[in-house]
Formats: sequence, structure tokens, C-alpha cells
Amino acid sequence: MALAGVRVIELAGLAPAPFCGMILADFGAKVIRVDRTKVPTSLDTQARGKRSVAINLKTTEGIALLRKLCIKSDVVLEPYRKGVMEKLDLGPHELLKENPRLIYARLTGYGQSGSYATVAGHDINYTAMSGLLSRLGRSGEKPYAPLNLLADFGGGGLTCALGIVLALLERTKSGKGQIIDASMVEGAAYMGSFLWKSRSIGLWNRSRGENMLDSGAPFYDTYQTSDGQFMAVGAIEPQFYKQLLKGLELDAGELPSQMSFDDWPELRRIFTERFASKSQAEWSEIFDGTDACVTPVLSFDQVSSHPHNRERGSFMKDSSGEESPRPAPVLSRTPAEPCLTSDPVTGEHTAEVLQEYGFTSPQINQMLSAGVIECNAVKAKL
Repeated sequence: MALAGVRVIELAGLAPAPFCGMILADFGAKVIRVDRTKVPTSLDTQARGKRSVAINLKTTEGIALLRKLCIKSDVVLEPYRKGVMEKLDLGPHELLKENPRLIYARLTGYGQSGSYATVAGHDINYTAMSGLLSRLGRSGEKPYAPLNLLADFGGGGLTCALGIVLALLERTKSGKGQIIDASMVEGAAYMGSFLWKSRSIGLWNRSRGENMLDSGAPFYDTYQTSDGQFMAVGAIEPQFYKQLLKGLELDAGELPSQMSFDDWPELRRIFTERFASKSQAEWSEIFDGTDACVTPVLSFDQVSSHPHNRERGSFMKDSSGEESPRPAPVLSRTPAEPCLTSDPVTGEHTAEVLQEYGFTSPQINQMLSAGVIECNAVKAKL
């Protein structure tokens, strides 16, 4: 796989960093998640392909052990607030002195500088600070946060993974590692570059929910069908809009102009009534294979059985039968080969990993007895 041979130390966290680590693992990196000891279960639902080492970082021996793991690895993925790792003497500047090739990725909400650098927050706060939240929502309604996708996963985990891959590529030329300051606010804002750079051409000059791509346009929206399901419509270009009207059996000569903003409410009323006259399956049959840009809004239960997704194998099941998306994008020579076995339990691979990093069985047993590390009693074997 593309990242085969890359060793990653991921300090256990929630949502963004685990997603970043899963991306790296899916494409071949050896990702070791460092968990705290005396934690019965991990909250990492994105642990696919990772191994777990449990270390007691409240001991000087545990800190020293983590240091050894970090300086013998290629990447450190750190999800803590600014200053936490420095208090442990495990900050990037200390570790880079011992391993100049180390790539130290710091994934936080507000970044490593600025007045909010040490402030707590969640996706909705970071999306708000990015400017994007102000543009999300229906006309006349309050801003609406689209799950926790924009900052946590798009602007956070995915952007951080990009930074790590870029740093790995650059290291092949310079031989040097570097520090990645991944701010979820800035990552989300960067994802919204199109909005910022399209304001001058009139795409976003109206209020929230009144523009072409934010549910303002009746030809770029969702509509309920007779069976309580929904269809998504994205017929922007004239030739696609023409196909939309054909499928709906509407005469363009009897309708207001497509781009008449004042007539959009009337067009929406007409589209709403028409879509409500048939089921989702019926509309899917009508629009399937056309360029009307009309598709069913698929539920999680429907998505893998749709012919297109099924043909591409876009979704997969793990050993327990749980379904999830296949890693993307698809590489022709070195595609991802995601691990489909069960996720690791805390400390499951402690002994195995430490042996790979050069520790002997007596050393591991001594640390285990001293409470520096923890091994899962069922699966981990010395």
C-alpha cells in the first residue's frame, strides 16, 4: 500500500485524530494508538487497522517509554490542547532534536497560536469561527450545523492526513521532518475557499438560504415523495434543468424563468406538489440514466444496495458484519486494503509492539509489574 513502512504513534483522542489515524492505517501505515491505562473500553470508533498500546503517562517511566516510541517512529499524531505535551517534555522541539526526521502533527480546534489556542471547543464552535456556519441554514432560520463533519472530519482529520502525507513527501527530498499545525477552524475555512472566492461573481451575494447552492434555488434542493422519502435535485445548468422539467412533465413555457429570483417560491411550490405525486422508486426510475441531476436521498440502510454503489463496491462489511464506506480515493496500483477484523481493545498489542521497538520480554514484564504499561489479559501475550 502507498504508506507501507510508515510508523505512526497516535495519541488517543476523539473524532478528528482517530479519523486521521484510520486514513493512514487504511493506506498501509502501521498506526499504534497510545491509550491510557485503567480505561476499560476505548471510545475510538475509527480504530480500523490500528494496534493499541496502553501506557501510564502519570509515571516518569511511562513518559520515557512514550518518548522512545516517538523518536523511533515516522509520525506522531497529537490531539491535545496546546501545552499538554510540553508539560510532559514530549513537545515537538524536544523530540525533533532526537529524531530530526520525525513528523509531528498537532491537530487542535484553534491551532497552536492565537488567543483561543488553549480554549475548549467542538465542531460547531470551530465551524462558527471559520465563517462557514453563518452561511448554513434555510432562509429566515438560524444557522444550522451539518452534523460534526466540516471541522472535525473535513477541516480536521482529513486535512491533517493531507499535511502528514505532504510532509512525508517533502522528507524524501530534504531528509527532515517538521511540525504540522492543523487548526480545525482554518481547515474548515480552507474547505470553504469556493464560497469566499465566489462572492464576487454573485453566487453568495444574497442572505443565508437565498442563494443558488444553499437551498435558495428550487432547482437545487430536496423534495419529499409520496412515500415519505426524498429526492435530491441539482439541475443548475440550462440543459440539466430542461431534463428536470421533462421528467416532471412540466412545460417550460408555462413556468417562470429559471433564474427569476422573485419567482423561486412559486417554482418551489410547483416542484413540491409534483414530487409528492410519486414514490421515490418511481421518480428514481424516471430520472435514472438522464442528465437531470436528480437522485434519491439514500438512507444508511439503502446506500450499499443501490446499483451504482454495489457495482463499485463503495461500502464494505467488517468481520462483525458492520457496514462502513470503503477508503477513498481508489489508487490503481497501491489501493487501500482496510483491515476488516475487530477493532483493538485497550492494551491489546502492548507487548507485541514493544518487542517490535526493541524491548525484551523481561523489560516488558518489569514495566507491566510496575504499572507502567497494561496488557489486555485476554488477547495480549508476552
